[in-house]
Amino acid sequence: MQQTRLMTLLSDFGEQDVYVGVMKGAIAQIDPTLTVIDLTHAIPPQAILQARFALQSAFPYFPAGTVHVAVVDPGVGSDRRGIAVAVGHQPTHPQGYLVGPDNGLFSGIWAEWPILASVELDRPQFWRSPHPSPTFHGRDIFAPVGAHLASGIDLKAVGTPIAPASLVQASLPPLHQSPEGIQGHIQASDRFGNLITTIPATALQERSWAIQVGADLVPGQQTYGDRPSGSVVALIGSHGWVEIAVNQGNAATHLQLQIGDPVHLLWVNA
Repeated sequence: MQQTRLMTLLSDFGEQDVYVGVMKGAIAQIDPTLTVIDLTHAIPPQAILQARFALQSAFPYFPAGTVHVAVVDPGVGSDRRGIAVAVGHQPTHPQGYLVGPDNGLFSGIWAEWPILASVELDRPQFWRSPHPSPTFHGRDIFAPVGAHLASGIDLKAVGTPIAPASLVQASLPPLHQSPEGIQGHIQASDRFGNLITTIPATALQERSWAIQVGADLVPGQQTYGDRPSGSVVALIGSHGWVEIAVNQGNAATHLQLQIGDPVHLLWVNA
């Protein structure tokens, strides 16, 4: 495999406890020269869909061969699998490696990148201990396996091959398009309370549009400041999805919308 020596970490562990630090310690025990980048550890507890969106958004910005370890794992200690997956367009040079629980948190990435190979992490020689804690696989399995991969160990060495079709998917309902517009859903929110929908910019086809918020129609804008302070604004976020925000406010609180709630985009003068 291509040896990048670069890893990312994502979790719902927060920064108050030592969990993130000891994961990095487990990585350093294997190879202290690896570069480890924290994507975020502020995913809400057990929020697999939020993690899915964050990973999907971040993945394209890293060099080919980067190892991404993600731990949002409400099923830790159960019979859910630990997995490592290679994705990309070139079998000999994967775009990235994904390490974590098989619960769908990587499914946003493999919706956009072909799966080249996938394995179940059943080789204890690549774990921190052959007797991992039933409540902390991030430290005892996923971080060590990720470190081995980033240090040059081949994917096929760390686990038994499994069929890509068997991997767990985590997804929201599909888009529904009509002559009047598009129905999507809220897939994530950020720390500003901006609500990211499942409607991609590519679906808009440069047409004029608006988001229905209650009885109001909020026309699509270019920037947050295109609407007065405290007003609801709809725009394309930097991530490439239609987003609902409140200029200098919190849309999640203001609108009382949650992940999974429907969103209606209407064509203007349709």
